[in-house]
Amino acid sequence: MADDSGLCVDALGGAPGVISAHYAGFTRASGEREAVRRAQDAENNARLLDELGGKPDRRAFFISTLVAVRHAQDPQPLVAVGRWPGEILAAPRGEMGFGYDPLMFIRDLGRTVAELDAETKNRHSHRARAMAQMLLLLREVWHL
Repeated sequence: MADDSGLCVDALGGAPGVISAHYAGFTRASGEREAVRRAQDAENNARLLDELGGKPDRRAFFISTLVAVRHAQDPQPLVAVGRWPGEILAAPRGEMGFGYDPLMFIRDLGRTVAELDAETKNRHSHRARAMAQMLLLLREVWHL
């Protein structure tokens, strides 16, 4: 099973999409892993806010795609997609999570993803939605 996920912003034509982790073109790879990740996240968030500027449409969604194969030549791969809609705030809020979590406001929950505890995030996220769909496919199609 393989997965990929990212952030898609309507006003940016779906960007950053599959290059979400490298949206700002971050190239620094030396240093403590978490410090590098935080610096990369900060640059990605800054670029996103800069590109959105004063655009009024701030709708966005996190997307996760899971693909399962039984072997390299599997004639029946399973593909599950989970989307988690929200909107991009003008400034970050919250200390939890990573990446775009401080900017992504989830209207149904009244908080940014970075303001959610891990249990709530894991129950509602794009990854949780994709995995729920994948579990159904595994049962229905592969009879597991």
